[in-house]
Amino acid sequence: MDSAISYFAPQAIVVMGVSGCGKSSVGAACADALGWTLHEGDTYHSPESVAKMRAGTPLTDADRAGWLDRLADLLASPPEGAGRVLTCSALRRRYRDRLRAAAPHLGFVFLALDYDAALARVQSRAGHFFSPALVSNQFATLESPVGEPGVLVLDATQPMADLVAAVVAWAAPMQAAAATASPHPTTGRDPSPGDIA
Repeated sequence: MDSAISYFAPQAIVVMGVSGCGKSSVGAACADALGWTLHEGDTYHSPESVAKMRAGTPLTDADRAGWLDRLADLLASPPEGAGRVLTCSALRRRYRDRLRAAAPHLGFVFLALDYDAALARVQSRAGHFFSPALVSNQFATLESPVGEPGVLVLDATQPMADLVAAVVAWAAPMQAAAATASPHPTTGRDPSPGDIA
């Protein structure tokens, strides 16, 4: 991995990608491993937007504007702890730039996934408001962040422990190095990637 990317050390990260890529699961696991505060972006959608997605109606830029403003306000506010992990699709470059403007030292973790895998994952989710009919719209809207500054690209199909280890090594390299150099504090064994705290 390029050293400039390895030592980016952001103060907050956005776990992004299309629906079904695993933003919530990976975001929660990374927040736990880093000791940072987790914010689930979906909870900041307006009730009207949630109703539209539940009905299979794609959101417009106007629908997303207030949502992005609320997320930007969150990122601009003083952190509750050492850092923040925010889950947010952040599909377009201008959405990401809106968040960057609020928190200049912001990193993005892009969970890359193809259409068939994303659709299968969304169809298997029980009780989630996001309609499977919207997956194709997500891919049509997506502007890949590859090549943008402060972006870590990961294969969303990789094991959770590998994804978390990669994020920790990128977002908190000193923490990752200490965890791998020392035996586990309670068991005396070297930690696996999933043990990184």
